[in-house]
Amino acid sequence: MQPQPSLRRLPQLPNPETGMSWRSLNQFRAGDRGADFYLACLQYGQHLWLQGLPARAILCLDRAWGADLSGDEPVLQDWPLPYVALVSLLQQAPQDAFLGNPRVHFQHYADRVGEPRRDQRKWRSWACWALSKATLPELPGDPKHAVEEPTLELIEKALSKHGHQGEVDLWKDAFPGKP
Repeated sequence: MQPQPSLRRLPQLPNPETGMSWRSLNQFRAGDRGADFYLACLQYGQHLWLQGLPARAILCLDRAWGADLSGDEPVLQDWPLPYVALVSLLQQAPQDAFLGNPRVHFQHYADRVGEPRRDQRKWRSWACWALSKATLPELPGDPKHAVEEPTLELIEKALSKHGHQGEVDLWKDAFPGKP
């Protein structure tokens, strides 16, 4: 499958390896989900983006946020947690490509995420929910999903507690027009 001519690579994500497929992440299924997994998730997300599959690219970013990283890995210097990449993807997704409803996706994910690192993954998902809501305010939430939506202040406090050092700043800098 060739990249869609209208799509440019997202500069916040690394170039994909040649010949990437679902197997690129499947190799980590039973193994280490650290820095190599994180990088593969970002690369495969870029690959899917270039194929015109923004919803599937978001799922790869989900997996990247769930990587088992302490925050001081060298890969994070080159490729920080992909909050800005998410916003760019949402802003640039072609209208004819399936995007789904990222706001609902992150709302459901935040409410249902399990171990490992449940609190960290939950609050990252709420952070992405807030970015999705700010970037695409026309997307509705799920009225049938009874969950208390957190404030930006609560998300910031929880990310400060459960995220990496400096993660709150990465998240805040990703907002279109800043909150």
